Amino acid sequence: MKITKSKFITSSKLLSQCPPADKPEYAFIGRSNVGKSSLINALTNKSTLAKTSSTPGKTQLINHFLINDEWYMVDLPGFGYAKISKSLREDWGKMIYNYFEKRINLLNTFLLIDARIEPQKIDTDLMEWFATKQLPFCIVFTKTDKLTTKKLAINIEAYKEQLLKDWEELPPIFITSAEKKIGLNDITDFVEKTNEEYNFNKL
Repeated sequence: MKITKSKFITSSKLLSQCPPADKPEYAFIGRSNVGKSSLINALTNKSTLAKTSSTPGKTQLINHFLINDEWYMVDLPGFGYAKISKSLREDWGKMIYNYFEKRINLLNTFLLIDARIEPQKIDTDLMEWFATKQLPFCIVFTKTDKLTTKKLAINIEAYKEQLLKDWEELPPIFITSAEKKIGLNDITDFVEKTNEEYNFNKL
């Protein structure tokens, strides 16, 4: 799939404020500074579609973008930033988990992981929650251009080994770099295939 059209629709604090659930939807989530906005901008080939902030954890809204007039790309607030207040983290949890559980047209969540660091409990806990709730998700490794090919392979393999201690099989995995445009077609092709299955099942 080639993304030829993308536009911002709305920012929502509550699930009830989100656009009508009448199109396939894909959410992007990850810890603060993982490169989420950069990846969304690279996928849509618009440098300012998703706003980046110099203050991690500042954005606390669900941002909807309409892609090719056919499906929604959703930029979710970053998590895991220690300097935001406890009450703000609690509000984030309520909002996001409610969205994941009740957004009926959400077909998949892309969980972004910085390829340069070892597995973080906050990420693996979210994966376990997805599995418990039987919600589909993919792992997207970001910033892979910051590593040598050898170091990247070592880090990815270590991550897989860590997950396989508790998982029988792994979710789909994407290797990406927003800066070098690596892996972008893999993500859009995945969305295209999933959309086709979604449309088929609606018939």
